[in-house]
Amino acid sequence: MTHGKALSGYSKEINIGTLNEGSLHSAMKQLAAISGDAFEVTIDGFVIDIVRSSGKKSILFEVQTTSFAAMRKKLSHLLNDYQIVVIYPVPVEIYLIKPDQKRRKSPKKGTLYTVFEELVSIPEFLTHPNLSFEVVCVSVQKIQEYDPSLRRRRGGYRTINTELIEVHSNHTFAGIEDFMRLLPKGLPEVFTTADIATLGNISRGIAQQMAYCFRNAGTIIELKHTKEGKHYRVSS
Repeated sequence: MTHGKALSGYSKEINIGTLNEGSLHSAMKQLAAISGDAFEVTIDGFVIDIVRSSGKKSILFEVQTTSFAAMRKKLSHLLNDYQIVVIYPVPVEIYLIKPDQKRRKSPKKGTLYTVFEELVSIPEFLTHPNLSFEVVCVSVQKIQEYDPSLRRRRGGYRTINTELIEVHSNHTFAGIEDFMRLLPKGLPEVFTTADIATLGNISRGIAQQMAYCFRNAGTIIELKHTKEGKHYRVSS
């Protein structure tokens, strides 16, 4: 797992199509793009955000700002023939802009571990050698409008656009081994998700999502289930 402040760096000279996409999606493409990249390329019926030539092969970049489940068919069809990099922005700061109100900071925020909320949708792909991830921690602002139909949910406001404010850090996960490094140090040989949560200072829910991904990837093994929860050990 590597870290950095940004992706490839945005060049204003690069002509990037948007296909009516949201502002955050477009901004992440701009950050990832380099000269010579092609955009919105159709391969076997699937539209790819960025295609980059690399020798005789092409690298496919997919910006995913919503559910990873939407990529299942695309990954299943293309991974054996192409290297695919999934770019996933995680909002660690969120500002809300509502009509006739001052911009305010939302109490909700993500962390690097937020990626597991989406990885649970595609655990079977995590060991594929052609798949990697760029998890980018960002600040965003959400433009909201009042919707009477949502009065009983979300305070009556819905987000109509999400805009990138700042990029804080970039984390490259080249394979399942890099994700495994997010397990906290000091885990006992046999551990539960409570151990992961306590030692990693994360929620039990995120710890359970991590365990689900790693168990399905075969990197941890479930040993037994007691009143304390499921017990695991790292696979040899």
